[in-house]
Amino acid sequence: MRRVAVVGVGMTKFGSSDKSQVEMFSDAAMEAINESNIRAKDIQALFLGNGLGDFEEGQMNMAPMCAAELGMPMDAPATRVEGACASASVAIRDAFMWVASGFYDIVLAGGTERATAMGTPLATRTFAMGSDSKYEGFNGITFPGAFAMVARLYANKYGISLEKLKERMAMVAVKNHKNGVKNPLAQFQKEITVETVLNSFIVADPLQLFDCCPFSDGAAAIVLASEEVAKRLTDKPVYILGVGQASNGPLYRQKDITRIRAREAAAAQAYKMAGLTPADIDVCELHDCFTIAEIVASEGLGFFAFGKGSEAVEKGETAIGGRIPINPSGGLKAKGHPIGATGAAQAYEIVKQLRGECGDRQVKGARVGMTDTLGGDFATVVNIIYGI
Repeated sequence: MRRVAVVGVGMTKFGSSDKSQVEMFSDAAMEAINESNIRAKDIQALFLGNGLGDFEEGQMNMAPMCAAELGMPMDAPATRVEGACASASVAIRDAFMWVASGFYDIVLAGGTERATAMGTPLATRTFAMGSDSKYEGFNGITFPGAFAMVARLYANKYGISLEKLKERMAMVAVKNHKNGVKNPLAQFQKEITVETVLNSFIVADPLQLFDCCPFSDGAAAIVLASEEVAKRLTDKPVYILGVGQASNGPLYRQKDITRIRAREAAAAQAYKMAGLTPADIDVCELHDCFTIAEIVASEGLGFFAFGKGSEAVEKGETAIGGRIPINPSGGLKAKGHPIGATGAAQAYEIVKQLRGECGDRQVKGARVGMTDTLGGDFATVVNIIYGI
């Protein structure tokens, strides 16, 4: 397999947008294309992450629309990729494999989503379609409900009082909002306090409003190229060192949802391909759709022992300047979560971090970064390791 590099990245501001999903992706993609010193006609394929475009704008088969908007050649295939919230990361992994195999030299990947236009009731209903519709959806499961169960099971399993766990979860939100203030593309750019979180209304006990990520609009894109081509295009290539993707069945088939086995399997694949261990990761963008999700993900990726992730937050080990900075972008919690674009936005942040281009939120000396994206009811997980 050939080495594959990221030669350009682009991202819109996350939040609420009046632009269509195709328009948002075009903005992000053109930024990535221009940064790569190529033209749209040089792109040999597009892999586009999108979860709910059918419901948001009545637009299926969105990838060819994006390719045409960008001016890509007609003989370049454009494929929509759906993996719930992991859609863009699945797209990036697929793009990586095509370039690594030698089939293509330059590929565009990313994602786009416009959820705020749906309103909360429809968005909640459609997001829940990422779970098992026959049993979980039928019985009223929602993602806040699923992660509320994770929180209660976690507290009981590791002997942590629910009050202490809620306080530590609130610290996750505080950290990520603090980081989001430093990110001009983040949806939320205001610091909060632990008291703000604990005094907010209950969404799914014990999760409160500020434990939950928002509905968001936005797009992000990256250009991948073979090592040989990348060296001609940029003097700052960031290489994909390892990738992993794993799948799990619905919740009722999972014996312990405090440990997402698909994540552990996907991370193991990525570490093995990269020849690295968790101790080698300098910075991580992981899937914090809820504050408890960041805690369990930090353990599943091997950064902390199982049951110790919440304590690590309290000690400041996941803050910028800590042992393993997590979500310096603000994460899904503060940066926002347009589900089809989230994985590409994580890649955008890691690439910028490894290039040293993140200003006040820069992780000093970062040379190896990791992304972690979770899709559905703990069913699809993609992990990608980047390095310079």
